[in-house]
This record gives sequence, C-alpha cells and structure tokens, in this order.
Amino acid sequence: MAQSEQFKLSAEIVKGLKTQPTNDELLLLYGLYKQGTIGNCQSPEPIMLFYKEKSKWAAWMKQKGKDKNTAQSEYCNLVLKLIEKYGLVN
Repeated sequence: MAQSEQFKLSAEIVKGLKTQPTNDELLLLYGLYKQGTIGNCQSPEPIMLFYKEKSKWAAWMKQKGKDKNTAQSEYCNLVLKLIEKYGLVN
C-alpha cells in the first residue's frame, strides 16, 4: 500500500478508537496531519483569547520543516500506537 493511501486510511481508522486520546495526543495527531497534507503552517498566530486555535496552531508549528512524507509516516505510526493503547470500536 502506498504511503499516501496508508495515511488516508489511518486518518479514518483513528476516528474509531474506543477511548478519545489525551489532548497532547490529539494535538500531535493534528500537527502531523496538517504537516502531512498542507506542509508548513503559513497562518498567523492566533491571539491568546482563542486558546483552542492557538494550541492547534502551536502543534502544527512544532512540525515546521518536516517534509510531508515524514509527517505522514509519523502520523501512521502514532495511529498504530494509539490503536494498541486504546483499541478500536468493533
């Protein structure tokens, strides 16, 4: 299976975890997903009043400079770890 196909499949599978991942895990998933699909974040930093958006922006910025293939591979590996940790809904 091509990496981009595995990446898309992982993005669907992660929605079926038995338990929601921690906020840190969700932010890491978000940052890797955005880097793997769009590349480096070009959006301006949100103001502090928008805590959720600022957290997501920061998670994406942590992945800055990582090429899309690496981000996709790390995303897929993280999804596998989360499946091991939380299991999937049957």
